[in-house]
Amino acid sequence: MSSTTKKLSLVLLLLMAGAAVYFVFFKSPVQESSPVAGAPAAGAPTDEAPAAQESVYLPLTDLTGKEVAMDENKIAFVNVWATWCGPCNMEMPGIQTLYNKYKDHSKIAFYIISDEDAETVNPFIARKGYNLPFYQYAGPYPSQLDGNAIPRTYIIYKGKILAQEIGASQWDRPEVIQLIEKQLAEI
Repeated sequence: MSSTTKKLSLVLLLLMAGAAVYFVFFKSPVQESSPVAGAPAAGAPTDEAPAAQESVYLPLTDLTGKEVAMDENKIAFVNVWATWCGPCNMEMPGIQTLYNKYKDHSKIAFYIISDEDAETVNPFIARKGYNLPFYQYAGPYPSQLDGNAIPRTYIIYKGKILAQEIGASQWDRPEVIQLIEKQLAEI
């Protein structure tokens, strides 16, 4: 093999490896939708979709173990997180600010959900001083909300995913507030 062929092969191999790293770590197929696009997220039910779809509403418990039903008549801000997740911790102050803005609004509900037990979550909440409604899953994830990446955040209304984002985001930014306000005005 000539020197030029070896160099060309090495460059090609590096490009393929770089592309593989990009698609595995940085490009999730779910990231195609934006939390501020205002359009249904990829895979979200549309008006033309068949009526028999799996519910996106989750069986939950609060941190004391009491069962909680998600209210499908409200806009649901659903965030899936973990105490050990750096990006989850980075976005939590913005979620707290957004929650503070809407916590008394009768048409929006917040669900901050972890798979961790209350003995792990409660000390974290106390240490950080968060005043958010924290929950745990009490059953299987619906396929539309299932995933292995966290944080995952969804804005849902009447079973329709209005927006979703995989990865950390600044949830109190103007575009998010505009999306929520637009949806609230339509209810």
